[in-house]
Amino acid sequence: MSYLRFDKTLMLNLEESLPREILRTNKSGAYHCTTIVDCNTRKYHGLLVIPVPELDEENHVLLSSLDETVIQHGAEFNLGLHKYQGNNFSPKGHKYIREFDCEKVPVTTYRVGGVLLTKEKVFVHHENRILIRYTLVEAHSATKLRLRPFLAFRSVRQYTHENNEVNKEYQVVENGIKTCMYPGYPELFMQVNKKNEFHFEPDWYRGIEYPKEQERGYDFNEDLYVPGFFEVDIKKGESVVFSAGISDVSTNKLKQIFQHEVNDRTPRDSFYHCLKNSAHQFHNKQGDCHYILAGYPWFKCRARDLFVSLPGLTLAIDEPEEFEDVMETAQKTLRCYMNNIPVDCKIYELDDPDVLLWAVWALQQYAKETTREKCRIKYGDLLLEIIDFIRKGKHNNLFLHENGLLYTHGANKPVTWMNSTIDGHPVIPRTGYVVEVNALWYNALRFVADMLREDENPSLADTLDALAQKTAVSFVETFRNEYGYLLDFVDGNMMDWSVRPNMIFTVAFDYSPLDKIQKKQVLDIVTKELLTPKGLRSLSPKSVGYNPNYVGVQRERDSAYHQGTAWPWLMGFYMEAYLKIYKISGISFVERQLIGFEDEMTNHCVGSLPELFDGNPPFKGRGAVSFAMNVAEMLRILKLLSKYNF
Repeated sequence: MSYLRFDKTLMLNLEESLPREILRTNKSGAYHCTTIVDCNTRKYHGLLVIPVPELDEENHVLLSSLDETVIQHGAEFNLGLHKYQGNNFSPKGHKYIREFDCEKVPVTTYRVGGVLLTKEKVFVHHENRILIRYTLVEAHSATKLRLRPFLAFRSVRQYTHENNEVNKEYQVVENGIKTCMYPGYPELFMQVNKKNEFHFEPDWYRGIEYPKEQERGYDFNEDLYVPGFFEVDIKKGESVVFSAGISDVSTNKLKQIFQHEVNDRTPRDSFYHCLKNSAHQFHNKQGDCHYILAGYPWFKCRARDLFVSLPGLTLAIDEPEEFEDVMETAQKTLRCYMNNIPVDCKIYELDDPDVLLWAVWALQQYAKETTREKCRIKYGDLLLEIIDFIRKGKHNNLFLHENGLLYTHGANKPVTWMNSTIDGHPVIPRTGYVVEVNALWYNALRFVADMLREDENPSLADTLDALAQKTAVSFVETFRNEYGYLLDFVDGNMMDWSVRPNMIFTVAFDYSPLDKIQKKQVLDIVTKELLTPKGLRSLSPKSVGYNPNYVGVQRERDSAYHQGTAWPWLMGFYMEAYLKIYKISGISFVERQLIGFEDEMTNHCVGSLPELFDGNPPFKGRGAVSFAMNVAEMLRILKLLSKYNF
C-alpha cells in the first residue's frame, strides 16, 4: 500500500480533495502547485509558475492548467475541473478519477468507459519546464487525446482578465507551438513527443474562481486565455509526453527526460522520506547564489528563516555539502551587510536584530554535526566578526548594555519572528530586552568562547566568558518571575507577562543562563499551557488577547497570527528541550508528539507541513502550504532521536 495514495471515494468528494494540495519545485524558484484533483483554488496555483527577473521579483503563472479530453468514437470526455460562480464546477473531470498517488511523482488514474488513462507529472530540476506523461493502459478502440492549455501570463499576486492587449500570435515549433501573451515575458513552448495537430481556436474562459482567495478576503476570480488545443492519437500501452517550458526541447528526447526525472526521485514512503523530499523543495539556486526559500507558494528567502531552517534541511538529512553551499551565499551576504557594502544576493530582512544570532546558532549545529575544528576552519572568522559587530554597537537596532543584555527597539517595527503588523504597526510590539534574543546572545558568547579556547586564544575566550557570565546574571534577574516562567520582553518598568513560547529556546540551547530547576519550570509551563498536537501555541489561552483561529480577512488574520496559533517549528526546540531535561526517559514522549505531524502528510500540502495551525481543536492547517522551518525542525528532531536510539 502506497504511503500517499488516495482512493476514488476521497477524490470524488470535493470537500475532502480540494483542501489537499501538491507542490513540486525545480529547486531554482519555479514550481507547480494545485490540488490533488487538478482544480486550482488559489491565484498562486499553476502548472508552470516561474520567476521572471526581467519584470520583477515575483513569480509568474504562465501555464495555469491543462484540460485533457479523451475522445473515442466521436464521444468526448473532458477530464478538467474549474470552479465558476455559484459553486459550479465544470467540466467535473474528477468524477472519472479512480486513484491518485504521489509517492514518487503525482499520478492520477482515470477510468472513462473502457479507457484507463494515467497522468504523471514531473517538474524538471533546475529548468523552467513541466512534463506530463499520459499512458493509455486500457482501450478497446482508437483513442485521441485533446490537450487544452489555459494561459495566464501574470504575477502570482495579480489576475488576468479578458483584454484586447493579448498577443494571440503563435509560431509552430517541433511538434508544438510557442506563444507569448504580453511583451516582457518569455515565450512559452508547448510541445508533444509525437506528431499532433494544433487547432487555433482562441477564446477566453471567463469567471474562474479561486475559493482559497475568497476565504482569505481577496479578489478571487479571473479570465484565462486558451489559444486552442492539441490533438494526438494514442494507442493502448502507449505513452505521450507533453512539455511546457520557456525554451524548446527535442521532442524525441521527452520520454527519456521524463524517465530520468522519475528515476531521480526518492519515494515518499515514510514520514522521514516525505520530509526529506519536502526539504529539497525549498532550495533555490540562482547562478552562483544558493538560497533557502521560507515557504511556498509566496515566500522569498528571509534571513531568519534561512538560518533557523538550514541545519534541519541539510545536516539532518546528511547533506553537509548543501549546508556549506548555502552558507557560501549567506556568509558573503552577512559580510556585505556588516560592512555596509551593496550585495547582489537576494536575502531579505537581514537587518532584523536576531538574524546574526540565528546565524551563529546555525553554525553551532554545523559544528555538532561535523566537528568543531571543521567549523572553526571554515567559519571561525565569520563567528568572530558577528560577535565583534554586536559588541561594538555597529548594528543599528541591537545595543549591548552594561548589564550584558541586548536591547532592541521594536515598538514601531517588528524585530523578531513575531512580525505581524496592522496599519504598519506591530501587533506585538516586542521592544527592549527580548527573551529569545538574549538567550541567543548568551548561547553565542559561550559557543564562540569555547571555539576560541580550542583555537588557543584564551584571552578573547576569557573576555567573552566574562561577558556571558554578566549576561546570565542579568538574564535571570530580568526575565524570570515569581511564577517560574520567563517574561517575553522587558523595557524598563514595562514587562510582558504573557505566556509565550519564546522562553523555550532558553531550555533548548546548548548554553543556557538558567539552572536545571529553572529550565524544568519553564518546560513545565510551556507543556501545560502552550503544547498542542500541531506545535506550540504562540500565546497561552490564559493570557489576555488569546485568538487561536487564523481566519478571516487580512486584518483579522494578522491579529491572530501570533496570538494563540500553533507553530510546528517551535516544537523542534520544545522536543529538544524535553530531551535535555529528561534524556532517554523522554524519548517515548517525544515520539508521541511526532504522530500529530505524521498525520499531516496526507493533508494540506501532501508530504509537507503548512505554516501554522489554529491553536484550538481541530487544529486546522493555515497559511503557506509548505513551510521551511517546520519541515526543518521535524527533521532535526528525527536526527536527534536517532542518536538516542542507537
